[in-house]
Amino acid sequence: MATEFMNMVNHSSVREFLLLGFSEFLELQLSLFILFSFLYLMALLGNLLVICVVCADRHLHSPMYFFLSNLSVLDIFSMTITVPKLLAILLTQSNTISFTACILQMYCYMSCVEIEYLLLTAMAYDRYVAICDPLRYPIIMNKRICVLLAAVSWITGFLVPLPHTITVSEFSFCDFNVINHFFCEITAVLKLSCTDISVIQTMNFIMSPFTAFTPFLLTLISYVFIISTILKIRSGEGKSKAFSTCSSHLTVIALLYGTIMGVYLQPESGDSVKSNKLPSAMYIVTPPLLNPLIYSLRSKELNVALKRVISRKSMLLIKNHFK
Repeated sequence: MATEFMNMVNHSSVREFLLLGFSEFLELQLSLFILFSFLYLMALLGNLLVICVVCADRHLHSPMYFFLSNLSVLDIFSMTITVPKLLAILLTQSNTISFTACILQMYCYMSCVEIEYLLLTAMAYDRYVAICDPLRYPIIMNKRICVLLAAVSWITGFLVPLPHTITVSEFSFCDFNVINHFFCEITAVLKLSCTDISVIQTMNFIMSPFTAFTPFLLTLISYVFIISTILKIRSGEGKSKAFSTCSSHLTVIALLYGTIMGVYLQPESGDSVKSNKLPSAMYIVTPPLLNPLIYSLRSKELNVALKRVISRKSMLLIKNHFK
C-alpha cells in the first residue's frame, strides 16, 4: 500500500503541504498546546487503563468489555494520527507535512471513523442479544462471534476509505499547498486540487448510505427492540437494571453522532473548513477522553475490577518490598 502511495506522488507537482493549524489564534498557541496536551494525555491514560484492566481481570472477559477494549485501542490510534502533529504545529510552528504522509493521515482518519461506527454497531447488537434474548446470550455471543464481529469492523473500516484515498492520491495539486486545517482532512485537501472532484462527490453519494447510514440504522433498530423489551418488564427494578446494561453504550453513541453532526452538518459559510477546525478538534479528543469515563462511572463491574487490579498490584509490591 505504501508503495502505491509513493508511486502516486509522481502525479502531483506538490511534494508537501503546509498545515495552518490554529494560526488565526496566534496569541493562544501556547494555551492551546497545553490544553490539547492535557486532553491527549488524559485520554491516552484513560484508554490504556481500560485495556489493562479488561486484560488483567478475568471477570471482564465478556463480549461487552471485549468490544470496549477494541474501542479503547481505536481511540488511542485515532488520536495519535492527528494530535501529535497538531501539538508540533502549536509549539514549534513545524507545519509542513509530506504529500505521502498527508494522504496516509487522511486515509487513517477516515478508517478510524468508519471502524468506530462499526464497533459501536457490534456493541449495539451485543446489548440487543443481552436484553432481548438473555437465555441464549452465551450461545449467540460466543468468543468466535465476538472476534468475527471485531475483525469485520476493523477490516471493513480499513477497506472502505481505500477508493477515496487512491482517487485523491491521483489528483493534481498545483502551486497552492496551504491546507487551512490542523490535519489532512479530505474536504480541506480537495479544496487545493486542480482536478475535477466530481468523481469523489459521486463516490460519496454512492457509498455514504453504506458507510455511515447503515451502521446508524442497525444501531437504531437494535435500540428500538431493546427499549420495547425494557418497557415490557413489569418491575421498576428490572427496568432499571436492564437499562443500566446499555446506558453507557447509548451515551457513547449519542456523543459520537452528536459530535459528528456538529462537525459535518453545520450550515455552509464563507469558509466552512475554517469554521470546522475547532469542532473537528473537539471530535478528535472528546470521545476518546469521555468514553473511558462514561464506562467507568456507569459500570460497577469495571469499577470493582479496577479496585481488584490495584489491590492485587499493591499486594505484589508489598510482598516484593519485604522479600
